Amino acid sequence: MTSLPKSEPDSRWGGPATVLALVLLGAAVVRLVGIRYGLPYGGLLNPDERQIVPRAWAITHGGGLDPNPFFDWPPLLTYALAPFEAWQSAPSYLAARLVVVALGVAGVAAAWWLGERSYGVTAGGVAAVATGIAGVHVAYSRMAVTDILLTTLLTVALALLVSGRLDLAGVAIGLATAAKWPGAIAVVPLVVVTWGRWDRLLRSAAFALGAFLLAAPFVFLHPGEAASDWWSVNDHARQGWLGFEHDSFSWIAFTGKLWDSLGPVLIVAVAGLAVAIARRELADRVLLSFAAAYWITLLPLGSHFDRYVLPLIPVLGVLAGRFRQFAPVTLLLLIVPFTWTVRDTKELTKTDTRAEAVVRVERAIGSKPLSEDPGLPRVRGDAVALELPTRWSHDPRRSFSRLPAGSFVWVNGDVVDRVRDAPDVYPAENRFYDALDARARRVFRIDPDDRLAGPWVALYQLPSGA
Repeated sequence: MTSLPKSEPDSRWGGPATVLALVLLGAAVVRLVGIRYGLPYGGLLNPDERQIVPRAWAITHGGGLDPNPFFDWPPLLTYALAPFEAWQSAPSYLAARLVVVALGVAGVAAAWWLGERSYGVTAGGVAAVATGIAGVHVAYSRMAVTDILLTTLLTVALALLVSGRLDLAGVAIGLATAAKWPGAIAVVPLVVVTWGRWDRLLRSAAFALGAFLLAAPFVFLHPGEAASDWWSVNDHARQGWLGFEHDSFSWIAFTGKLWDSLGPVLIVAVAGLAVAIARRELADRVLLSFAAAYWITLLPLGSHFDRYVLPLIPVLGVLAGRFRQFAPVTLLLLIVPFTWTVRDTKELTKTDTRAEAVVRVERAIGSKPLSEDPGLPRVRGDAVALELPTRWSHDPRRSFSRLPAGSFVWVNGDVVDRVRDAPDVYPAENRFYDALDARARRVFRIDPDDRLAGPWVALYQLPSGA
């Protein structure tokens, strides 16, 4: 297998502009399927939507730009969504998701650009197709959360570095960091590219800092709060959130996430990575240094969310596409992850079990108190939102003695099943769910089936003498 020089044209696939347009159209279509999943209840695709969309809506309805005291991630996506919430009478999760779909399609175009600048048109085409159908990229492109904006901006930053446009690369790095803290990792390839040219490094770094300042100014106005939230988020990620208690080592877990999105093309990408190590040309050094630095930051994590590998997808797509003569086989191999993506997307054409249950919950509880597990729609403003079980905290309200007699408890399998899988970590929560099964009256339970997707949900009523 030989790699394609950047200057070599590739005419076997027709006009590049036409091919790119078709790839972007396909990427948009697969991302729009399921875009309404779980609506009008936000957070059923991803609970972080509830942290972002209402804040974006509030900006254009008198809430102001200052996100303080919330700095779990910087506010760039919130600012980007705000104009599209201006004419909404309430936070619109659909409008927000459509913006992220556009950002996801832009990320596919950025992958093409990165590949074309690195190794030629063929590499751009393979990278765009791989990014366009990768399951994790498709899934998060329809969620109003920060990860796709981060990935798109990082891909743009890498393409600018490969192109030698260092000042603009600095701007893109600053914006990526304003989207999500890991955007700062792109400073590593910037240093690699400018090594020995310290004036260029300082200038590009100044552009990065200036872009970050403009996109996230309140981080500088509330440095203590921002630093505390950043540290807390990273500390919790290292300890591991609910569901990751028995995972393998991080490198094994994240390799599995990459396989789930790229399938056997991951092997081709690793071969491309090996060639990059051997050749070490400009594009090789940019892609290799970023991939290595980003991968190293994943290794200490105890939480292995699939979204954490997103910034690696376009890079691996480019590396897989560097072998011009092998490109037809690589594209054929992408059929495997594409079928996985179609399978997962098909589930989003169904009704979510939690949305299905809302009316039944409202009818059953009347005016009596209700407590809810995380990940469920808020059916009433005064409902008690139980906290997510974690290694470092326990919600004392998960106790019969703390809840009103005769009140209702609404639970879902996303929480209960994970708690059941780790009884040694969550003994109090397991006792609570055991008590629900043994002592409370189960009003109903809804399971996913041919019509419904999502976790199982159940409503319990505590005994009047609890």
